[in-house]
Amino acid sequence: MNFGTTATLLVFTAALSAAKGFAPSAGRSLAAARSSLDGTASPTLEKETFQRSLLAAQLANSKTNGKKVGEDAPPVNIGWDSHKPVDKAPDSLVRPGDGPDGNYPMRARFEQMIREAQISITGAIEKIDGKAKFQEDSWVRANGGGGMSRVLKDGAVFEKAGVNLSVVYGSMPQEALQAATERGVDRAKGMAPGERVPFFACGLSCVMHPRNPHCPTMHFNYRYFETDGGVWWFGGGTDITPSYLNLDDMKHFHGTYKEVCDRHDPEFYPKFKAWADKYFVISHRNETRGLGGIFFDDLNDREPEKLFQFAKDAVNSVVPAYGPIIEAHKDDPFTEQQKQWQQMRRGRYVEFNLVYDRGTVFGLKTGGRIESILMSLPETARWEYDQHPEPGSPEAEIMDAFKHAREWV
Repeated sequence: MNFGTTATLLVFTAALSAAKGFAPSAGRSLAAARSSLDGTASPTLEKETFQRSLLAAQLANSKTNGKKVGEDAPPVNIGWDSHKPVDKAPDSLVRPGDGPDGNYPMRARFEQMIREAQISITGAIEKIDGKAKFQEDSWVRANGGGGMSRVLKDGAVFEKAGVNLSVVYGSMPQEALQAATERGVDRAKGMAPGERVPFFACGLSCVMHPRNPHCPTMHFNYRYFETDGGVWWFGGGTDITPSYLNLDDMKHFHGTYKEVCDRHDPEFYPKFKAWADKYFVISHRNETRGLGGIFFDDLNDREPEKLFQFAKDAVNSVVPAYGPIIEAHKDDPFTEQQKQWQQMRRGRYVEFNLVYDRGTVFGLKTGGRIESILMSLPETARWEYDQHPEPGSPEAEIMDAFKHAREWV
């Protein structure tokens, strides 16, 4: 995620995101490390708890005892063959009578907002690439919802890029819901033991893998979620995964999202930046997948309209945050050794997404659309036995940043 990371992603995506000129300097320097990930147990503990909760959810789903929702309600596993391809998606995948009781106007507005974002982001990326075009696949489900996947491949700049939109109606065991929320928040209060929780989820997710090792990979996901009885929350974020450290690039990317956050709440950026640093940890490597960004989940601490505007601002800032970095480096010269290093970092990307990313794991376990789930993975990756970068090398420089979280702005 590939994104990251609530029940919004549990059935539909792994990684369910014309800019101003920007010219970062080519030089690289090592900033002082701020806080070490060494000895930080919480990411590992949270991921182990998530895996145990997932198993509990699967067991709960297989039991026949306990109160269930009606026979016409969708099951937890929506089925690998439940996605019907269509030539064109309907004007809206949100229908007033479908899903749990809740805020239908917000569902419809969020879908419309991310549809517009999908069009604008893919259009901007096509201009940057200059060669390849996004291919769109659309599908619907009989029980409601559906999605649109836009994928670009074999481009001049991007080896692979995808922007997926999905609307999902379903139900899940209470254990699955608790596991899927970042803090294990009880979103099923008042429901009988064994009763499945009807839910609605709508999100836009994206991963972009450029060819040039000096161009970073980027991921975003923004989502809106409701459960029966009108319980709702927003989640999402945008993060960046470079193979080589360029301080100006990181200042630009993080600075853009700090400005976004500050427009809505000055406490957002430091909180959501730290959240991203904690979430995107490859625990078995004791390093992060990339150099973070912002990440938030279970966000419902103020009026829905205010959080909607924040999510809209954040997703519409993807191109200004990322596009200038790609424009600045897409033609940088690189060596075969640098390309191999990029491939090894992509291997780390694969490790995180398949082992730890909540959206990927839930999607694979619950019958989501497989092509959309695995869209986040790069076309090529590399693993070398016991590989360590040469001390003092640019590769060692960024490894230090992967192991020690820093403040960029």
